[in-house]
Amino acid sequence: MRSRKSRTHALGLAVLLSLGSLVGSLTAAEASPAVQAEICEKYGTTTIQNKYVVQNNAWGTDQAQCITTTDSGFRITRADGTAPTDGAPKSYPSVYLGCHYATCSPGTNLPRQIGAISSAPSSISYAYVGNAVYNASFDIWLDPEPQTNGVSQTEIMIWLNRVGPIQPIGSRTGTAQVAGHTWEVWTGSNGANDVISFVAPSALSSLSFDLTAFIDQAVGAGLATDQWYLTSVQAGFEPWEGGTGLGVNSFSASVN
Repeated sequence: MRSRKSRTHALGLAVLLSLGSLVGSLTAAEASPAVQAEICEKYGTTTIQNKYVVQNNAWGTDQAQCITTTDSGFRITRADGTAPTDGAPKSYPSVYLGCHYATCSPGTNLPRQIGAISSAPSSISYAYVGNAVYNASFDIWLDPEPQTNGVSQTEIMIWLNRVGPIQPIGSRTGTAQVAGHTWEVWTGSNGANDVISFVAPSALSSLSFDLTAFIDQAVGAGLATDQWYLTSVQAGFEPWEGGTGLGVNSFSASVN
């Protein structure tokens, strides 16, 4: 017959194991970014970290698209419809610093004249899926005026990943060594603004860099000058088909 001591010991061990499981569960929950909001409105926005704006930005489709924001980024939870892969994407869900169509991020110091910028450190971390056609792209917008509304004149696109038969605006015009990587360089116009794109030959899931390295490339190509203004810095996805599950794990940007 089991003694009271052994039963008490067994009970204590069970309690400790239960507490250990609970603590482990709490730790795992704390390690995952907390969902803050769901956005399904076509141009719906919200803010995170009281510093950045997250936008659904389903500008090229009337089909449903939803994203959920976290304290460090967002994830696409619904992405209906398709767009022809030889044309424009269906949306650009993204997170940004600065001003986009009169919506400015909290406390931003943008627009800022390029010649007055000493450094602009930024970083991005992406979550990818395979069952979609999309790019993972970083947008840097430049304009001759310190505008906060409408389309800026020059768009710098940094494609960290592309899946499917898609290509940037214009044509390939060379290669460049920027931010520790070799990029395909594409230049052209979409009819509304000039575009210079830097395309990674193979997928990058994250990147930490200084924005001025890419801005200098645009200035060198004659697409901006030091008297122009940096108006916004954005990171997200351009999906043509699908996109559910794509996510920005983390994003940061500052302009000094």
